[in-house]
Amino acid sequence: IKDVIKSGGEWVSSLALESIASGVSGVGEVAVIGIPDPQWGERPFLFIVGAEGFDRSAVEEAVGTLFDAEVAAGKLSKWAVPKGIRFVAKIAKTSVGKIDKRALRAGLS
Repeated sequence: IKDVIKSGGEWVSSLALESIASGVSGVGEVAVIGIPDPQWGERPFLFIVGAEGFDRSAVEEAVGTLFDAEVAAGKLSKWAVPKGIRFVAKIAKTSVGKIDKRALRAGLS
């Protein structure tokens, strides 16, 4: 439905952010949505389904470190870094198997 997030006046691809986060060991599945932000308009928010036997704190730290490295390398703007992470048992899907971002947004309110 919406695979871009307008943050800080720039378009941020949720698919690119999902690709970055999915490279972390212990991440089974990931989804990114935009949530309202008074300063930046929208900010990315990350949902993670952990792989079997994952360590939540290690995954959270590794994801943060990876996004910080992307910012330091100039590949990502600081306002494109997800504002938060929520660990979930599963990520809602549509009838055709795509991530249901509408349901994820509804789950945050």
